[in-house]
Amino acid sequence: MIMTNEELETLISDTQKLVAIFEKHNGITNEGYDIEKIRAAVQEMADACIHNADEQEDLLKWMEEHDFYTSPASTKFHGNFKGGLAVHSLMVTYQALKLAPAFFSDWIKSKTASRFTFTAEDIFIAALTHDFCKAGFYSLSYRNTKDVFGNWTKTPYYNVKTDIRNLGHGNESVLLLLESMPSFMKKRPVLEAISRHMGFSDLTDTEKMNYSNFLENPLVLLIQFADQSSSGWYDY
Repeated sequence: MIMTNEELETLISDTQKLVAIFEKHNGITNEGYDIEKIRAAVQEMADACIHNADEQEDLLKWMEEHDFYTSPASTKFHGNFKGGLAVHSLMVTYQALKLAPAFFSDWIKSKTASRFTFTAEDIFIAALTHDFCKAGFYSLSYRNTKDVFGNWTKTPYYNVKTDIRNLGHGNESVLLLLESMPSFMKKRPVLEAISRHMGFSDLTDTEKMNYSNFLENPLVLLIQFADQSSSGWYDY
């Protein structure tokens, strides 16, 4: 399980290649976003780092069939618009990959470095799928509101579907990932990063008792920070 310096060098090189793919497509900017460019970036990044061709195909197919590119990321916070889930997820992926070289170069000097090893694929999958539970999770409704001229108009808004069965924010996303990529059942550190990406805000009292153990996993911290910086700094 020890991550070697050679593995770290490979991780850094591979994450930089994925960042270059994101920047080439330029699907998310301060001026807005382009869903088709986002889709193209996700597909090319997946092709560059996912080693199991069958699982890669199943993952991309799952995303298309479960409204990943049209669902919002929330009802009233970041990404509360059509396609917001794809925008947010790719932005979190970009943040995680961009930060990874410095993050893991520092972590590999720590005591816990002897317990884990990671690849660019692990970072990509954890970041991209951390909010899979939101795909197809919301329905579009309309409410009557007045415009600036005092005229009544129907304004669209999202709410949670009433027939949804969900086992918890992070845990549901883990289950949905495993539908298309069952090999990740053996990659517990990646599943931990997805499951615990919300930090303390999505835990039961029992889960909070051993939460500090999860912080020994650097991918948990990286995905948490990438999620926060994406929604906080960029509002995506």
